[in-house]
Amino acid sequence: MHFTLQKSKIAKQSSVQITGSKSESNRLLLLQALYPEFKLENVSNSDDSNLMTNALSSQSKIIDIHHAGTAMRFLTAYFSIQEGRETILTGSKRMKERPIKILVEALQDLGAEISYEENEGYPPIKIKGKKLNKSKVSLKANVSSQYISALLLIASKLENGLELTLEGEITSVPYIKMTLSLLDEIGIESSFKDNTITVKPNTKKLESKTLTVESDWSSASYYFSIVALSEVGTEITLASYKENSLQGDSALVEIYKHFGVTTVFNKNTLTLKKEALNLEPLSLDLKNAPDIAQTIAVTCFALGISCDLIGLHTLKIKETDRLVALKTEIEKLGGVVNITDKSLHLSASKAIKPMVSIATYNDHRMAMAFAPLALKTSIIIEDAMVVSKSYPTFWDDLKSIGFQISK
Repeated sequence: MHFTLQKSKIAKQSSVQITGSKSESNRLLLLQALYPEFKLENVSNSDDSNLMTNALSSQSKIIDIHHAGTAMRFLTAYFSIQEGRETILTGSKRMKERPIKILVEALQDLGAEISYEENEGYPPIKIKGKKLNKSKVSLKANVSSQYISALLLIASKLENGLELTLEGEITSVPYIKMTLSLLDEIGIESSFKDNTITVKPNTKKLESKTLTVESDWSSASYYFSIVALSEVGTEITLASYKENSLQGDSALVEIYKHFGVTTVFNKNTLTLKKEALNLEPLSLDLKNAPDIAQTIAVTCFALGISCDLIGLHTLKIKETDRLVALKTEIEKLGGVVNITDKSLHLSASKAIKPMVSIATYNDHRMAMAFAPLALKTSIIIEDAMVVSKSYPTFWDDLKSIGFQISK
């Protein structure tokens, strides 16, 4: 389904309630499956988290997680310790092109029994759950943090816990720290010193408690972009957010100061306000927050600002190759983009072509990152409901603040 977004002007003041963080929800859902003692509130209503919930409660031999990359990584680790259970984890055509070998080999080093059903190194995979006795494993430090978190999430259930050594410079540190903080919150002991992460084994019943999932900062990024593209004085209030967030994408608060967006926290809300605009070129290393690269690139394009974004090597193995997709779609709109396998350079532009149809490549973030352009010109978003992967109410929420959207 394609949506047409007419050139719009949003309300001067508005507010939006955003669903729980997909990143936090999926970690906590897996931990809850291992430790049913605690309850969860404000769990993400995204497709990915629904798939995670269904997979964890399913008794089927074949588990299909469609496009959900986080679920694929986390469940690979989870099912490897389900003693006596055989599971085949599969997914969409794109999922079968996304590598899983690094995680599989790490789990095999710990004693897991995992084999490939089709192509070596890629899903679908067959997992024979068993008790894992080994406790030491090494990974290159620049791999996807989801591989690292997958191991950490099951670590306390390993007979001897886990000692994970990361070799080289670590990327996506905030996501690793998020996982460790959530372990700490439920009562699992861990430490992160230099390049070694240790998680102690746990055999006791944990304290019963209720955990509230913070709302998703990646989803908030689109409102940072909207405010940046709006008139001075425009305000949007978002709930529910913490000033000391575990989510790496909370770096938005500092980054969007460059675009004249100030952020004020008040209890569990944050209010974004457009101040004066800075049109200086932008240079960022996004290795700790790669999921907001698309939003930032489109913001810069819409404002006619050049940018250099580095630290983007993980974007090539997402729902699509996001670097190629960004280059293709921005150039349709009249921009000039150069990419490598880990960076993007956008030249400053003076005009945006109207009524361009933006392909979304089965990627929720492509749809949402380009939507704010409707504040500058009319635009068409193809396969618009792909947003349900992480933010099902996105289009309704945009309408509520003044966007003119038709099917």
